[in-house]
Amino acid sequence: MNLASILHPLLALVLAPLLPGVINRTKAFFAGRNGPPLLQAYADLWKLFRKGAVYSRTATWVFRAGPLVNVACLLAALAVLPLGRVPALFPFVGDLVVLAYLLGLGRFATVVAALDTGSSFEGMGASREVQFAVFAEPALLIGLAALARGCQDLSLTGIYAGVATWAGTSAMPFFMLLGAGFFILFLAENCRIPVDDPNTHLELTMIHEVMVLDHGSVDLGFVLWGAHLKLWVLGALWVGLVLPGATGRPLVDLAAGVAALLGLAVATGIVESITARTRLLRVPQLLVGAGVLCALSLLLTFR
Repeated sequence: MNLASILHPLLALVLAPLLPGVINRTKAFFAGRNGPPLLQAYADLWKLFRKGAVYSRTATWVFRAGPLVNVACLLAALAVLPLGRVPALFPFVGDLVVLAYLLGLGRFATVVAALDTGSSFEGMGASREVQFAVFAEPALLIGLAALARGCQDLSLTGIYAGVATWAGTSAMPFFMLLGAGFFILFLAENCRIPVDDPNTHLELTMIHEVMVLDHGSVDLGFVLWGAHLKLWVLGALWVGLVLPGATGRPLVDLAAGVAALLGLAVATGIVESITARTRLLRVPQLLVGAGVLCALSLLLTFR
């Protein structure tokens, strides 16, 4: 364990709210407007964490626990997730499966918290979330299996350390297919355009946002913080595919990983600026396409 491995989860906690700020500023640039401040997410979190909570008399402890469980799952995911060529804080054999299950548990906590309110709108959003998860989670597992097969390792730290040595001209089709599949999953799991619009206020078209309509104050702060952390976690999976090999200086590798995440945020803003939102009926087809790309990358490892 080195200093960079310890700093990675801490930096994620502090810098994760910066990612949506970069996305929004990029979108504002393409739209020719000023847009919100770069640090707007920090101001929102500070405002929400200072407010008192109000709960419905029909909601149980499940509603209150949902945001906390989701954030706890993402913090645990950061502990087993490397950033680029920086090893994870607690790597072990099979941690890639644990990562997938932690993301699934966080989703489950958010869904049951939405259902606990008894609201028809939140139930509708929970239904959509689970429906799309049926396609997204297998695609993620297939992509992780492709990485494990290609690098001959069952630990994310070993996998992403081996990616740099394995990368080359012959491996380019593999990384192009897997990178495209992971990028689609990154947009879908974080409810970004073309799958969902995080800035919409139309309940009939929302997916994630409609599930948290009844959350407020501190609970909404944890919901937003969890969303920022999820951007970081899923972004780190994609960043590990594109960064060069380790420099031998862990802090430099950590800085390169953070810079790559900020670049991914800029790319996300560009995609959202030039792409229209997909109809809800087309979202499963998009996720199936991500699964097919990941499956093709897995097949290439058997050559």
